[in-house]
Formats: sequence, structure tokens, C-alpha cells
Amino acid sequence: MIGTFTVARRELSGLFMAPFTWVILLVVLFLNGLLFSNTLYQTQFNVTASLTDAMTGASFWLWMIFLPALLSMRLVAEESRSGTLEYLLTAPVSDAAVVVGKFLAATGFLAVIWSSSLIYALSLHLAGGPPDWPAVLGTWFGTILVSGLFVSIGMLAATLTSTPLLAAFLSMIACLMWIALPFLASQLMLYLVPLLTSSAEGQAALTDLMGNIVASMDALRHFGRSFQLGVLDSSELVFFLTWISFFLFLTARSIEARRWRG
Repeated sequence: MIGTFTVARRELSGLFMAPFTWVILLVVLFLNGLLFSNTLYQTQFNVTASLTDAMTGASFWLWMIFLPALLSMRLVAEESRSGTLEYLLTAPVSDAAVVVGKFLAATGFLAVIWSSSLIYALSLHLAGGPPDWPAVLGTWFGTILVSGLFVSIGMLAATLTSTPLLAAFLSMIACLMWIALPFLASQLMLYLVPLLTSSAEGQAALTDLMGNIVASMDALRHFGRSFQLGVLDSSELVFFLTWISFFLFLTARSIEARRWRG
């Protein structure tokens, strides 16, 4: 796709020149630093546990609800409202190149944020507490893939409206739903399965089938059983890349449909 990296470079430089994103960067780094220091003291300077909590704890998944939504609002809805997005779409680049370029910029910005954990690990290593580097690097790579997945979800949600605040809200809801999918599905199965079949064997088989489908879409599960262990599993890599490609495809089609509607 010609122009993808040109768009990505433009969007990434725009992010780092915007006061809004610098505020996000400083707030996230400050809070993550406090969390890491607190965990380090609570675990009596257990380096591996502290780094794992800082990179993959509840705070990380909480950030995954808000950060992709805010970046999507800035890169898609805000530009759509101001007319900049339509101008960009008339440039000699494809819709897909624009979408992928914006995706790479937002994911790259988040990768910079998560790189703070590498600085923590290096500092501890120099201080005489070497971490488990394969696990640290694998987890960092995994956080980038997770960020890419939720950025792609947020971008798709943000194409549904030109109102930035509404776009951010829709993106947050979409990301929250994806994270909460296993819980929501388990609650739904309690009511749905008995309605579909009355036999105990049928209910067990249907529950297993639906459980396997939900598990195949569980980002937390796919992230935790590979990258956090410092293992690069190709099946987990395919999982994230497939879903990212799917949501980016829908985003490009959504933008194209909006342009045809005028």
C-alpha cells in the first residue's frame, strides 16, 4: 500500500506535537511509575513480579479501555469533524493506506508508553537485580499486539460518528465489551443454553462449544499463555494479527461507505 508509512509518519509526528497526547503520555507514565514503585516495595523487591504487574496487571487492561479510544478520537473522529480526514482521503493514497497508517501511528505511540517497562527492567538490571529478560521482552511485544488489537477496535468504532466525544465513548464501550467478553458470554450461556436444548448431554456439548468459541476470542487468555511467559507462539501471533486485520478491513470499508454517502 503506497503511502502507508508516509501517513504513519505524518500522524505520529502530529501526535507528538499535540499537547493533548503529551498530557496522556505524562499521566500514564506517572501513574505506571507509582504503581511499579509500590509493587516493588510490597513484593520486597521481587523484580519479576513487579515488572509483570506493571506490564500486565489490571491497570494495563484499564488503560486499554481508555487510551485506544482517546487516540481513535484524535486520529479519526476529530479529523472527520474538522474535514482533515476527507482531505487526506482525496490524496493519492488508498483508504486502506490511510487506515493502516493511522493504526501504525497510534500503536507506535502506545509502544513508546509501554517501553517505560523496559527502562524499569534495565535500571533494575544495572542495580544488581537482573530480570527475566525473555519474559520482559516477550511481554512488551505482547503489549504492542494487544494495543494494536484495541486500537483497531477503537478506530472502527470511531468511524461510526464525526462527534469526537461520542466516538471516544463508543470506542471505550467496544474495548470494554471485548475485555469483558468471557464474563458476558458465561452469563449469557446460563440463560441461553437451557433454551436451546433440554437434555443434559446437549447442554454440556453446547456449553463446551460456546466456551471454546469465546476462549478463541479471549485476548487476555491468548496474551497470558504465551507472551507473558517469554514464549513466541505463532498461533497466538496469528490470533492477534488476524483480528487486527479484520477490524482494519472493516474500518476501511466504513470510511469508504461514509465517503460515498457524502
